[in-house]
Amino acid sequence: MAATLSLFSLSVLPSCGTRSDGETPAAKASVEAAKPAPIDTMALKVAAMRRDSLKADSIVKANGQLPGAILPGKRIVAFYGNIRAKGMGILGREPKDQMFRKFDKVIAEWQAADPSIPVQPAIHNVTITAQAAPGKDGKYRLMNSKATIEEVIQWGKEHNCIVFLDVQVGLSNLENELHKLEPYLKDPIVHMGIDPEFAMETKGVKPGRKIGTFDAKDVNYAVKFLARIVSENNLPPKVLTVHRFTQGMITNYKNIKTDPRVQIVMHMDGWGDPTLKKDSYKAYIQKEPVQYTGFKLFYEYDNRPAPHHIMTPTEVLALTPKPMYIQYQ
Repeated sequence: MAATLSLFSLSVLPSCGTRSDGETPAAKASVEAAKPAPIDTMALKVAAMRRDSLKADSIVKANGQLPGAILPGKRIVAFYGNIRAKGMGILGREPKDQMFRKFDKVIAEWQAADPSIPVQPAIHNVTITAQAAPGKDGKYRLMNSKATIEEVIQWGKEHNCIVFLDVQVGLSNLENELHKLEPYLKDPIVHMGIDPEFAMETKGVKPGRKIGTFDAKDVNYAVKFLARIVSENNLPPKVLTVHRFTQGMITNYKNIKTDPRVQIVMHMDGWGDPTLKKDSYKAYIQKEPVQYTGFKLFYEYDNRPAPHHIMTPTEVLALTPKPMYIQYQ
C-alpha cells in the first residue's frame, strides 16, 4: 500500500526544481517582477482633482476669479419650469415665443432696477423630476428624454441664455442621478440645480408626503462632480443652485466646502406674501450663508389678493445680501 501511494505521488507532483510547464521558480519570479504594478485609477483621479483644485485656488488668489465666472459680475435672472409641463412653471406654461417675449420684459425690468450689474438670462428646466408613481425601480423620479434636454439647451443658445438642469431625486440620490447629466454639462452654457424638497431617501416616503432634505455631504458631492467636469473639459466655473425654504432642507451647512470651479447659490424657494418670503430669506439664507444667494418669485402663488403680490425687482434688491440669482416660476 505504501509503495502504491509513493508511485501515485510521483506521478502527479512536479520535481522540486521545475514546474510542469518547464518554467523554473526563478524564471517565474523574474517575470512577476517585470510586470507593472496595478494602477489605482481612483487614487489618480483624487490626486488630479486635488491638483486642479489647488491650481484653481491659486488663480483665484492672484486674479480674484476664475476666467469665465458668471457671479458676482452678473446677476442671473431665470425662468423656471419644464418645457413639457404647463403646471411646473412659466417655462412650460406659455407658448415658447410668448414666454420669451415676457422674459425679455422681465430682463429689462431687472436691468433698469440695477444698472450697475449686467443681467444674465437663464432658463431653468426641471430635468429629473420627482413623481407620484414609483416607476420600474421604485425611485419615484423620471428624467426628460435626450431630445427634450437638447431642445432646452437649443432654446438657451437661441436666446443667449445659460441653462440650468434641475434635479429632484425622489427616493434615489445624487450619486445615482447626476452622472446622467454629465454629457450635457460639458457644454459651457449648462449649469445645475438640486432640490432637497424632493430628496426622500432618508425620509423613506414618496415625494409630496414630507419635505425632503440634503446634508452638506450631498451638496459637497454635487460640487465635486461639477468641479471634475470643469477641470476635465477646460470649462469656466459652473453655477450650482440649491433650493431651500425650511431649516431642515439643508443640514450641517457649515460643512459645505466651496471650490472656485463651482459657484454655489443658496436659493430661497418659498412662496406667499412678501413678509413671509423676506422672513424665510433672512432665517434660512442670510443666517446660514454659503457663497451666493438666490430668491424665487411665483407668478401663480405669490399673485394672490393683498397683501400678496409678486415682489418687484426694487423690493427684492432691498434684501441683505442682494440676491445674485432670481428665479420666476
